[in-house]
Formats: sequence, C-alpha cells, structure tokens
Amino acid sequence: MGEKEGVMEVKSRFKTVCVFCGSSTGKRNCYKDAALELGEELVSRRVNLVYGGGSVGLMGLVSQAVHGGGGHVLGIIPKTLMSKEITGETVGEVRPVADMHQRKAEMARHSDAFIALPGGYGTLEELLEVITWAQLGIHNKPVGLLNVDGYYNSLLTFIDKAVDDGFIKPFQRYIFVSAPNAKELVQKLEEYEPVHDEVVSKLSWENEQVGFNSTLQAEIAR
Repeated sequence: MGEKEGVMEVKSRFKTVCVFCGSSTGKRNCYKDAALELGEELVSRRVNLVYGGGSVGLMGLVSQAVHGGGGHVLGIIPKTLMSKEITGETVGEVRPVADMHQRKAEMARHSDAFIALPGGYGTLEELLEVITWAQLGIHNKPVGLLNVDGYYNSLLTFIDKAVDDGFIKPFQRYIFVSAPNAKELVQKLEEYEPVHDEVVSKLSWENEQVGFNSTLQAEIAR
C-alpha cells in the first residue's frame, strides 16, 4: 500500500475492470457522484478501465475520472453509435467495432471483472448477459452491481422472486455482488469466489450465440 499525489493506493487482483453505465447522467447528482467515485476507486487500486466508448453521460464521467487519475482507458463502440455517444472529445483509446455483439465480446475479453452503474435498457442488458455467461460457466469473472441510492432495488427484488419461484437456483443468487458505494463494491469483487454448479460445464458458445466463434469464447473465458 502506498500513496501518490494524495491518493491512497491499494493493490488489486484486477488489471482491468469493465464498467457498464448509462449514456445519460440521470436526473440526480448521486449518479454523477457515483461514477466519479468509482473512477477514483479504480485509480486508487491502479485498475484500468474498459467501457462502452462514449463521451457522454456516466460513461464520459467514469472514463474521465480514470484517465485523469493516470489509468488506461479503452472505449469500445460500434461504428453506428459513434455519432450518438461521442459528442465531444474522448479520452484514452477508442476502438470502433462492427456491432453490439462484437462490442460486448471485446469488452468482456479485455476485462477481469464487471461493474454496472445505473443506466437504462443497454446497461441492464449488458449486466444480465455477463451474469448469464457466469451462470452457464462461460466465465468466472466477478460481476458487481453498484446500487446507488437504491436504484437497483427493484431488480434485486425481482431476482429474489425468481429464486423463490424456482427460476433461479438459490446458489446462483450469489453469482454477482452488490453494494451502495464504489469502495464497498470493489472490495466485495476483490474477495469474490466463483459459485459452481457441477451440472453446468463449459458450453460451445458459437452454438448458443450467432456471431461468436470458439476462439472468441476462449478469450472471454480467460
């Protein structure tokens, strides 16, 4: 543990974390604050960022915070969204890809863990997909939900209902972790141990998802 420019540094098990978040900042300052705090927490642990490549909304704030703190930032964005999600100067490296499938695969391939900030349909879809990949045994990377001021309480209630009604196995409820602030969430991710189902083996992902090949599956599972 050391100190650099007044920021306490803590050694992390992760080299790079993927952050899913909205291309809007939302209507409340707590969401902006959470994005900045997460960026600062990653910087304090010398963890680099992979994200959706936008310069707007929470995406822009978290990327600027990590880049401003000296961390490497890799933004991955479909070419068709560049005019919508990039409206100003971006930071770090921006890598255009063909489509949303490639975007998510590349984000996963370059990351050691995943964190979801508040967001809309896209953020929720990305979060649930990496949780599903973990459920299927495609990867064992930690997944965290930053539940800022109860934003995701309804989602957590839904998941508990799905467990109670038999659609999600009880141990699978712990595939991901959640916390109300960045420091607590990242610490939970650092301590996370994968949950396993002996019945589930590694699946041939190209048979499950159009556009994924075996080489890419192997890269995601790293």
